[in-house]
Amino acid sequence: MDLTVEGKAFVNGSFNDCCIGITDGKISDIKKILKGDEHNDFGNKLILPAGIDLHVHFRDPGMTHKEDFSTGSMAAAFGGISCVFDMPNTIPQTTTLQNLNDKIISAGKKSHIDFGIYSIASDNNINDIEALAKKCSGFKIFLGTTTNTIHFNKKNLREILKDIGKTNKIVLIHAEDEPCLIKNKVKENNLSDHLHSRPAKCEEIAIKDILAASKGINSKIHICHLSSCEGLETLRGKPYNISCGVTPPHLLLSLEDNLPSQTLYKVNPPIRTRFDKESLFNSLKNGVVDIIESDHAPHTFDEKCVDFTVAPTGMPGVETMFPLFLYLAKKEALSLQRLILLMCATPAELIGIPKGKIEVGRDADFIVVDLKDHCRIKSENLHSKCGWSPFEGWPAIFPSHVFVRGEKLIEDHEIQVNQGYGRFVGA
Repeated sequence: MDLTVEGKAFVNGSFNDCCIGITDGKISDIKKILKGDEHNDFGNKLILPAGIDLHVHFRDPGMTHKEDFSTGSMAAAFGGISCVFDMPNTIPQTTTLQNLNDKIISAGKKSHIDFGIYSIASDNNINDIEALAKKCSGFKIFLGTTTNTIHFNKKNLREILKDIGKTNKIVLIHAEDEPCLIKNKVKENNLSDHLHSRPAKCEEIAIKDILAASKGINSKIHICHLSSCEGLETLRGKPYNISCGVTPPHLLLSLEDNLPSQTLYKVNPPIRTRFDKESLFNSLKNGVVDIIESDHAPHTFDEKCVDFTVAPTGMPGVETMFPLFLYLAKKEALSLQRLILLMCATPAELIGIPKGKIEVGRDADFIVVDLKDHCRIKSENLHSKCGWSPFEGWPAIFPSHVFVRGEKLIEDHEIQVNQGYGRFVGA
């Protein structure tokens, strides 16, 4: 046994004082007492599964002045995330086997943590789905236009869901209806205008189209960044093969919060009302929502601090997501057990990787946290290249230690591995 880790570990749905044995990067044993070549005793600190983020935009390649796989993965590691899945709207977009292979190779040289890569499913590459599926982690469909995306014609939705279903890959969908967005477009001078340009009914229409197109199809479908009460209600009673995620901004922010720098909070889908926020959070605790996903989409501070009409959409979040909700769990806004399900176990199950639980046979990916050790988020202490956070000053609990496949990535809040440690987990 290479390593043993001792502490109050979350195993089989509850916390137990135990030792975790690790051999060749896998959890090989869980017992009261174990001996290994190296032993780490964390006393009364909590040992939790590491988080898995199914939705990041590391901007690599093509926009690496905002972020790249080295800085993005380091930020993820410090936030307790052991594995991320990167979206395909880069430059070039990940639509071909060549672009997909190039991205996997490049990310493998840079990433500190394990990773997967999605491909775009577009009207132009429907005939390439089978070949792409042999290499990619899943597919992304954009039903509404957003940053550097290929809009997908919803008339082809059922056909492509059938094709992807045959590959057993997950398909993730940006659920905003393009004709609805075009119809409601107004000149945008602030967040309220942005909300009017992308009303909840656009999300509702898109979700109804997805439900109709997927009827009788056994493909795994994930609706990204659910943002509205209308979308939530449309998904109540959804089929078993359809999941949905919500981001921290949509769970924690609203227009009524009088957000200071309007352009910093410009995102698609938009920040909505307090009622939407509260509805989503209530469902998060025990409802329709399956996972929390960061939608980490960084832009530099200078890019964001321009006139609202030309400011780009998106905000960083991979490093602060788990810490924000660990603090909320400490304050009993939701249970720690539910949080682990939302951020660890269910994402691993949806994407089909042996992570997300402290369980024999799974990857030894876990974090160590002290719930008494909270701090205020400060951008200067974060690791994303973009250099700012929408949650500046918010209370959070960051892990002191992060293990990925049994290797200490973070020890006492310090990085221990070089870029390139991360492995591609996708195909």
